[in-house]
Amino acid sequence: MNPNLSDLLTRTDSIMSGANGWHPDPDLLLPSGIYRGTVHAGVDLGTAYTVLIVLDENCQPIAGEYQFAEVVRDGLVVDFVGAVDLLRKMKSKVEEKLGFTLTSAATAYPPGVPQAEVRATANVLYGAGLDCTGLIDEPTAANNVLQIQDGAIVDVGGGTTGIAIFENGKVVYTADEPTGGTHFSLVIAGSTGSTFEEAEALKKNPNEQTRLFPVIRPVMEKVGTIINRHIQGHQVERIYLVGGTCAYPGMDKVVQEVTGIETVLPGNPLFVTPLGIAMHN
Repeated sequence: MNPNLSDLLTRTDSIMSGANGWHPDPDLLLPSGIYRGTVHAGVDLGTAYTVLIVLDENCQPIAGEYQFAEVVRDGLVVDFVGAVDLLRKMKSKVEEKLGFTLTSAATAYPPGVPQAEVRATANVLYGAGLDCTGLIDEPTAANNVLQIQDGAIVDVGGGTTGIAIFENGKVVYTADEPTGGTHFSLVIAGSTGSTFEEAEALKKNPNEQTRLFPVIRPVMEKVGTIINRHIQGHQVERIYLVGGTCAYPGMDKVVQEVTGIETVLPGNPLFVTPLGIAMHN
């Protein structure tokens, strides 16, 4: 696994929280606002969060934005106009931090989605003023960051659980099934009599997470069952969890209990895939 992973994710957390000590080389900044230096931008259109992150020439994070948005469902763009509008606003904020105009980015898609939906994801970038210079499936993007040779990367997002099995650094199997953080929220809403929006807030409140853990544990167990089913017939000795849903305390332990396989949660899992997408630009 990437020996610099912890430092990379710590710096990413800082950048996404607003810190930024990076400045463009003035000799490479054109009067038009175009930067001739090397940067890498990635857009992750998730079911729960849309993330835009920019890396420097050494693939270190220098700026980014993320925002809760319901413009994608189970890997499918369901609000194209809303997605374009949101990304355009996020792009403007990031450009203000950077001091130059972003012209291109890569993006990603869950394994197994139809090609028409992959094109729709790319078209969101074009609509927001970004050339889509790279398309990559989400678990492979995550491995740009994790750099594992063997094992399973499981990306649990807002709507789906994506699985990729790696052997000798190559993807040998991928799958994607509905079940993710949205299902956590639905269960919380049902058990507490709250609205979906209130349940989302409860889910992310550290003071409520221990109390709600028994409520959402069955959904975590379902994720573990999905993983178990898809790794059958493969020699998987370690599972790596990414995606914002995996940040819920205890998620890794439940998956390990259900699968019987060592399960690793690397730092803040929300930003692993977006970082890997940017590296593909």
